[in-house]
Amino acid sequence: MIALEKKTGINLKKGSSIKLEKEGQPLKHICIGLNWGAIERKGFLGTLLGGNIPVDLDGAVTTFEGNELVETIYFKRLYSRDGSIRHSGDDLTGDMNGDDGLDNEVITIDLPYVNEHIDSIYIYLNSYQQQDFGGIPYSKLRIYEGTPTHVNEVLATFNLSVEEKFKGYVSMVMGKLVRTGSGWKFDTIGEPVEAKKIPEIAWHLRQEMM
Repeated sequence: MIALEKKTGINLKKGSSIKLEKEGQPLKHICIGLNWGAIERKGFLGTLLGGNIPVDLDGAVTTFEGNELVETIYFKRLYSRDGSIRHSGDDLTGDMNGDDGLDNEVITIDLPYVNEHIDSIYIYLNSYQQQDFGGIPYSKLRIYEGTPTHVNEVLATFNLSVEEKFKGYVSMVMGKLVRTGSGWKFDTIGEPVEAKKIPEIAWHLRQEMM
């Protein structure tokens, strides 16, 4: 986990995009930090048991060549075959005592070393224990320059509050990286999907692209 910097970057909205460049030059290395909260216990059980309910969300990315699925990087497979994409490992609880200003999971991407045939990389969250997104207090994504242990500069943030449309879902596509003629861009999506597990989400994305 890493601490948030004072500079939070551009606050992205659903449907917006950002070019992954700095001073006109394509970025070489980025991190995607994912953060979420535990579920607050309420009423009698909250008084009796105390504390919050852990939330095991899993961040994942799936790479595509056109509409062909190439591979998925997540807690069971922490590295892409070419080593350009790396996952920090599984966080099993979320923020137990409110937003602590730390990323729960970090996915690092060395953009120049992504296989040249890969043209899109989808980023998504899945609730491993099938806890409803409608009850999870928040989920956030940020893109920054740096490493999993140090932030150089936050480029963009994408904050998802509890919305009615997420109720009843356990999987959410947050956005995608798209290769352009000069580098990469990030497109925000912020949509729930019916799939229940990470392999199913990857298959769903492939079907949507066909």
